Amino acid sequence: MKVLLTGSAGFIGHHVARRLSALGCEVVGLDSINDYYDPALKMARLRASGIDDNAISYGALVRSSALPGHRFIWLDLCDGDRLRTLFEDERFDAVCHLAAQPGVRHSLIRPASCVESNINGFAVMLEACRAAPVRHLVFASSSSVYGLGGRAPYSPHGPADHPISLYAATKRANELMAHAYSHLYGIPTTGLRFFSVYGPWGRPDMAYFSFTKRIIDGDAIELFGDGGLRRDFVYIDDVVDAVVAVLERPPLPDGAWDGADPALSAAPYRIYNVGSGASVSIEEFVRAIEHALGATATVIATPRQPGDMLATRADIADLAREFGYCPRVPFAEGLARFVAWYREYYRA
Repeated sequence: MKVLLTGSAGFIGHHVARRLSALGCEVVGLDSINDYYDPALKMARLRASGIDDNAISYGALVRSSALPGHRFIWLDLCDGDRLRTLFEDERFDAVCHLAAQPGVRHSLIRPASCVESNINGFAVMLEACRAAPVRHLVFASSSSVYGLGGRAPYSPHGPADHPISLYAATKRANELMAHAYSHLYGIPTTGLRFFSVYGPWGRPDMAYFSFTKRIIDGDAIELFGDGGLRRDFVYIDDVVDAVVAVLERPPLPDGAWDGADPALSAAPYRIYNVGSGASVSIEEFVRAIEHALGATATVIATPRQPGDMLATRADIADLAREFGYCPRVPFAEGLARFVAWYREYYRA
């Protein structure tokens, strides 16, 4: 299988690239390497995947020295002409679209960048998949789409129509845009609603990463929502298991669909949650980091931030039933692996 993997210099993309290569897939990784967070970390991920950063130039394919069949291209998603040329030249079997402008709070500060990447960029990707058809488009959505709808555990068969941040609204829009293209052009599409993904090579804007840094540096951490917020934390290896399993099996139209279930369709379209199925309070989360570090945090309690959901927990029954998905890494163990990676990477 030849796969276009967008966001390959990102956290999840980095791990998916390595797994797909190990499975014998031919992978073209794509990333804009923007400065939302430290580009040096993104470049380090690329180097760890055998991509020589000195050989990277915009729009040119660079072959990996470490991952068989893996190449990388520095490209902006909104560069429609170059993206269409890439599709025409490579004739991908599947697309794993993980690239996006992340960050609930970032979307409040810089809404235009969120719309440009998540709406405009996704539209360009859909058009490329229409012009040079692929067997399957798997794309990253988010648990944030649930917003004010329903209660945990959140089910993809329930409502997701009241997002409470622009970021969440763009990810829900991606789901609707993908469905339209599945219906109009028969492109099999699958949306994956990621919950709180963590692990080695993670994103510095995520709480587990910034809390670890601040505790090591002896700085106080801000505990939003007075520590009462709860999150479904899912380890990166478990997420990659789900992504690869879904990528290999394009959805089929559901001939019995009656219009009532938003996770299904008469088009070849599906939505799944990717989480652990459990929920951890932010206070418990801090205690686990302290234990992994062997240090005590100085905590400042602050109000819940705009756009923050009170609690998240994934209903993962669909993935378990259809793909045998079963998260394998306990939270404390996964966090200890992240802390070990952090200490080694930053020599902390």
